[in-house]
Amino acid sequence: MKRLIGSVSLLLVLSCYLLSCEKDDLCPETTQTTSRLVLGFYSETNHEAPQAVTRLQVFTEGSQDTIQLSTIDEVSLPLRTDATSTKWGLIYNRPVADGYEPNTDFLEFKYTTREEYVSRACGYKVLFTLEDDTDLLPNPVLTDTPAGGGRWIDGTEILETNIENENDIHIKVYW
Repeated sequence: MKRLIGSVSLLLVLSCYLLSCEKDDLCPETTQTTSRLVLGFYSETNHEAPQAVTRLQVFTEGSQDTIQLSTIDEVSLPLRTDATSTKWGLIYNRPVADGYEPNTDFLEFKYTTREEYVSRACGYKVLFTLEDDTDLLPNPVLTDTPAGGGRWIDGTEILETNIENENDIHIKVYW
């Protein structure tokens, strides 16, 4: 009888332990999380024609690390979730007779943030809303390097102010 009570007690304890386990909380790759800003590169003369940039490098202001990209006509850039602006440097390596000449322009994006709950596994995602582009307060702010050298980017156009997915181009960059 003692053996039966001991076995049943052990079985109950083991059952309670196994039933109290939670399923793995893994965020599926298909779940939309914080989106990046998508820039599309277009011809300055024909605003509807994508124009690929060769040997483009990007970096955030204050960082020494650059991301080397090959020939692309669009790029996805993350925005800071702990700030209301992010400044990216875009280096176009212009072909010259004896190699390439780097030319750096900066784009500073101004936005507001809003957190949205996704799930227990995925947590929260941040949604960005770009501020309006006006003559007095342009967005994005386009600048050259302090040393000058001329801008390679001719202008920008905001297509979508709400950055909630990475399926569409948010800003056109004309060059």
